Amino acid sequence: MTRYGPETYGERIADCYDELYPDPPTAAIDVLADLAGAGPALELGVGSGRFALPLAGRGVDVRGVDASRAMVDLLRSKPGGETIPVEISDFARFELDASFSLVYVVFNTFFGLLTQEDQVRCFECVAKHLAPGGRFLIEAFVPDQGRFDRGQRVSVSRVDDDEIQLEATMHDPVRQISDSRHVVISEQGVRLYPVRIRYAWPAELDLMARLAGLRFHQRWGGWEGQPFDRRAETHVSVWERPPAAG
Repeated sequence: MTRYGPETYGERIADCYDELYPDPPTAAIDVLADLAGAGPALELGVGSGRFALPLAGRGVDVRGVDASRAMVDLLRSKPGGETIPVEISDFARFELDASFSLVYVVFNTFFGLLTQEDQVRCFECVAKHLAPGGRFLIEAFVPDQGRFDRGQRVSVSRVDDDEIQLEATMHDPVRQISDSRHVVISEQGVRLYPVRIRYAWPAELDLMARLAGLRFHQRWGGWEGQPFDRRAETHVSVWERPPAAG
């Protein structure tokens, strides 16, 4: 693929996104609702509304940012989706006339920002949109370079009677980039969905937060509050904007 932009993933996968990925766990919505409090809350990469819609169902005023119009159209097609305001934007550069008690980005979506510069810029942008005492949450995997053999990996994610799903990935450890194709093989043919990410370690994210003026608040090994230790494969990390002085 000659060009991969912020909107590419969503534009290519919107037609089957909800078929490929299940609803989020109830524990995730519990955590987000608790952190949002009275709100409002902002989801970066709101997509099809997998998280935003059930959170709005808890009474939270949820808004979104997404670069893919196709994914936002999918959100709009669902009950309640038309009531969630969405800004079409790269979430490293959004500008909204509002402040939020919670900004969150889940399901590794933060890694869709493909340079360290853009990831730092996202933290800075989030910090500008947080109310004093507001929180920024990221859910992501913990990088594991041991998954790759000579910079590559092919894995099987699903085998059914009439469909097979594979993932083929090339890995660049210098740039912390993995370039993947999700491959769906069925009687209807072969479909390819591109996924390109720039991963970052939790400690790197902590430094980005500090540069943006946010302070570390909490980190778990999953949505149910599992301890974050050397065995953790994912993390849910929270930083906060310091409350106003006085």
